[in-house]
Order: sequence, then C-alpha cells, then structure tokens
Amino acid sequence: MTNDDQPELNLKQKLNLETGKLSWPELQTYFARGVVIIVTPACDLIEVAVQLSEDNAQLIEQMINKGEIIRANDEHAIHWLETSPSFWSVVISPWVLVQEITEPGTELNL
Repeated sequence: MTNDDQPELNLKQKLNLETGKLSWPELQTYFARGVVIIVTPACDLIEVAVQLSEDNAQLIEQMINKGEIIRANDEHAIHWLETSPSFWSVVISPWVLVQEITEPGTELNL
C-alpha cells in the first residue's frame, strides 16, 4: 500500500496519537519553563489541543474565563509534589497541555 492509498489523518487523530502519560518528575522541567497548561476533567484534552492548535482565540478565551484551562502555578506544583500524580499530556508548541489522571475523591479543586 502506498502513501496515496492511506487516508490522511485529521488533526484530532494526529493529536490523539501524540498524547501520552507523564509523571510529575517528567513534567517538572516544563513547569519550570512556565509552559504547562492544565485542562480540567470537564474538558476533552484533545479537543482543547485542537482549538489551541487552530488558534481559536475566542473559544480559548471563554475556556480561560470559565476556568476550564489554567496555567499551572506554584500551588499546583506543591500539590503534585505531595501526590505524585500521572497526567495525560499533549504538546501544542510551546505549550504542554496536561490533564491529571485522578482516582475518585483525589481531585484538585482548581
């Protein structure tokens, strides 16, 4: 099968394939650079990545105003240092979007 025979992946499919798990120690470097964006569990991580990638400023601004996406801060880092969570993550350069993988009852109120 040649490349011409394969359907081209859309952006959402590509981002889904690029999503992976990170631990807090792996995320610390990105946090130190100030490029970690938290996506709340109420949102679809991949859909947020698509909107950011497509520079949908109006929707991103609405999500920021609703608190659905938040730039990680020192309070988050302290919580993560104490709890050592894992994250689903995807990179939309220069940003690293993360969504904490939580057990029921361990959610951080953002």
